[in-house]
Amino acid sequence: MAKRVSLVHGAGGRAMMDFISDVFLRGLELKRAGKVGLDELDDGATIEMDGRALVLTTDSHTVKPIFFPGGDIGRLAAAGTVNDLSVMGAKPMAMSCAIVVEEGFPVEDLERITASINLALKEVSCPLVTGDFKVVGKGELDGIVITTTGLGLADQVITDRGLGVGDVIIVTGTVGDHGMTILANREGIRLETDLVSDVAPVWEVVEAALKAGGVTAMKDPTRGGLAAALNEMASKSGIGILLSEESIPISDPVKAAGEILGIDPLQITNEGKVVMGVKRESAERVLESIRKTKYGKNAAIIGEVISEYPGEVILETSVGGRRILESPVGDPAPRIC
Repeated sequence: MAKRVSLVHGAGGRAMMDFISDVFLRGLELKRAGKVGLDELDDGATIEMDGRALVLTTDSHTVKPIFFPGGDIGRLAAAGTVNDLSVMGAKPMAMSCAIVVEEGFPVEDLERITASINLALKEVSCPLVTGDFKVVGKGELDGIVITTTGLGLADQVITDRGLGVGDVIIVTGTVGDHGMTILANREGIRLETDLVSDVAPVWEVVEAALKAGGVTAMKDPTRGGLAAALNEMASKSGIGILLSEESIPISDPVKAAGEILGIDPLQITNEGKVVMGVKRESAERVLESIRKTKYGKNAAIIGEVISEYPGEVILETSVGGRRILESPVGDPAPRIC
């Protein structure tokens, strides 16, 4: 029987990484134009020029519902591409956008989405310079898909594989906000305090950290959440990561929704956060700089890099025990970003 693509293959966990390696990496020969290419499976790739690096990234966005508390698919698409550039140390310079909708899609919604893209890109002064628009027959597409490509310029490229023993792990704010907001919205869950997506461009946060110095690795903890991002960083760097559960910032509404839905907030999508490794001697300086930015007020040191357990993430629980924090096989919520 012929193999078929399933939702888990696009969910950001171990299954997706294996699928990409088996189907795409194996089938392509030319995969590099600079030091970081497709084989690295980082948030983008590089093209070196005159001692600096152009960073290129691309992503497709599909979310249900397309409008949600805190944002919509337009803000999600713009911020997502800005953030993939940012976590590689690149200042966003330009973006392209291709939009596909099905016949009958409301023009008013398209105008709303365009306004959201505009506001997100204005935050980082990144122009949208080219694009494409297609319409398919009604029923051929569930609403809208947006594909964005971003170009950035980096003086120093930061990858997700640069962690060293002794580094400190910092997350730039509360985790799980976006994924739990989407899920709660779908399920009609109402809490005393409303859930709001964290979707936002993070360049200001990253720029502040880079200026403070000592950043060794960064990752955008989107699909698969903090757990997937840290496991990928640990595996690629060949080290272990020890986390303190009590130190990880999670809002009360996210905790409550997680308990209702049976989903670990550490394994669900974020759209306005960065997880980074920082040299220990620079950690407090970096943390202070991040907390002064618009989207970094809840930043926290959540763990450290260790020589034991190479390739694994160990969670020191609030009750004093330890357990392995595994990367999810897939994302518990399809069509979330």
